Amino acid sequence: MTVEEARKIAEAFDENHNPSEEDVFMFTEAMNFLIEENHNPRDMMHLGGYYYEIRHFDLALKYYEMAATYDYDPAYECLGYIWYYGRTGERNYEKAFGYFSRLMEKGDPVSTYKIADMYRNGYFVDKDQTKYEQMIETLYPKVKDMNNVFDPVPEVFTRLARIRTSQGRPEDAVNLYLYAKDFLAQRIRYNAFFGNLNIMKWLIDDLYELIEFDEDFFDFFDLYYLLKSPHRISFMYEDGEHKLESLVEGDECVVCFDGKWFHSRDDFFKSGCIGNTKLTAVYNDLYGFEVE
Repeated sequence: MTVEEARKIAEAFDENHNPSEEDVFMFTEAMNFLIEENHNPRDMMHLGGYYYEIRHFDLALKYYEMAATYDYDPAYECLGYIWYYGRTGERNYEKAFGYFSRLMEKGDPVSTYKIADMYRNGYFVDKDQTKYEQMIETLYPKVKDMNNVFDPVPEVFTRLARIRTSQGRPEDAVNLYLYAKDFLAQRIRYNAFFGNLNIMKWLIDDLYELIEFDEDFFDFFDLYYLLKSPHRISFMYEDGEHKLESLVEGDECVVCFDGKWFHSRDDFFKSGCIGNTKLTAVYNDLYGFEVE
């Protein structure tokens, strides 16, 4: 294998929304080859990010720590997440605070809202809701005009929306949620990472606490709301009709899409496909949503 061949394998894998086991094997082999050849922390983060997405957190930690030895800023953010959420089985808020703080000092907005969260929750620091709100308010003007789908606009907007709700300003909160929803949907189109899907789920749940759901006008991500309870739904894609049903089983609803069963709405949004095409990748091409 050459460096050029390895790069092509990695690029093809990144564009593949439904890779086979062989595709995964070739990708990991190619990335490990590139790491050995070039010692580039970006490649280490690329492979670590893949393992994080599929929840192989021990391997993600390995490659993030490898990248951190090169003093690579993105590695510190990801290590902060590893320890904040205890992804490998152990939470360490002191480590998380340390990693996030070194980036916050450089003006990184993601690390800043995570430090704010630590003040809100009292993780490693004394709980301070006022400081949390001040930090989010300060972040808002810094991110509101960002336009890259991977910029932390939805993360900051949803936090500010909850603050506005607590302040008795529901209209402002709704506007923030709607903007964040559209922004996040575009991100998910390219990366249906479980963290992005969770943000969307929580956003939809919070949004429809503030406004009434309109069964005559809704879109793909609004299904997060409908699939919490029993419903039958149909929609169209490329002139073909598709059927979706949610049924109560135990403490939550299971979902049936075109005859295939999913354990939960989370499972459906993560893996739902038409053929080999993920629904999240073509969300904007789905139409004719109807509650039956």
